[in-house]
Amino acid sequence: MKRIGVIIKRASNEAKSAAGGLEAWLKNKDMEVFFHEPAADKNSSRRAPDSSLPPDLDLVVVLGGDGTLLYAARLVGQTGTPLLGVNLGGLGFLTEISMIDLYPTLDKVLRGEFTVDSRMMLAVELKRKQTAVARETVLNDAVINKAALARILELKVKINGEDLTTFRADGLIISTPTGSTAYNLSAGGPIVHPAQETILLTPICPFTLTNRPLILPESVEIEVEMDARASDMVLTLDGQAFYNLEPGDLVRVSRARTTTAIIKSPYKGYFEILKTKLGWG
Repeated sequence: MKRIGVIIKRASNEAKSAAGGLEAWLKNKDMEVFFHEPAADKNSSRRAPDSSLPPDLDLVVVLGGDGTLLYAARLVGQTGTPLLGVNLGGLGFLTEISMIDLYPTLDKVLRGEFTVDSRMMLAVELKRKQTAVARETVLNDAVINKAALARILELKVKINGEDLTTFRADGLIISTPTGSTAYNLSAGGPIVHPAQETILLTPICPFTLTNRPLILPESVEIEVEMDARASDMVLTLDGQAFYNLEPGDLVRVSRARTTTAIIKSPYKGYFEILKTKLGWG
């Protein structure tokens, strides 16, 4: 490895300080280092801003939390470049490496002694009057939500073109196994090991108890049609891209062709991270 990208959590002095030390350490090993900090984007329906990172990197180090890693996945994840997530505090399931373990882990990575998790992603398309107005790829989830005071949503769901049901709820989460520990977990959905290749469908505060979360095969295509009377709805992608929804809009979700490569911690396994983050035992 010779060309290393570093993505820094926006407006974080801790991340900037860590980046300075990392730059000196990498350059001492004759590495080329390229930095990128997410820019503030007032247009919330726009994709992540263009990257200042070159396309032919050997590794991208993410200094921040899970939100910064999701940003990195949207920015460069589809290139296949492995991501090394460094947690600078807070609840992090994706950023497995602590600052204490950063340099010992990097030593191993630069020697080629590392294992990569290939995380499945979802392809999301928003159609309005037969026209695609947005296409995105997400690592965690696509969420259809209502505004705080909006009426309960009625969301007609089809699986592979076959009617499933009409969810009456505050919203609907369509998640990957990676995203199962994000909003899905808060909404009462199941925790699914990231090695599983499944798609999770979880209603948010359903009106009836019979509307329960579903675990579906990764091969399915999910279509969610907005009710003709619907208003004040939004489609949120990985918590970072937002699209206002209109009556009759159609959200189509399927497995993406690309995956995100995340380097596993050599010091902590998935279940140790899980029980630590959730305070089990």
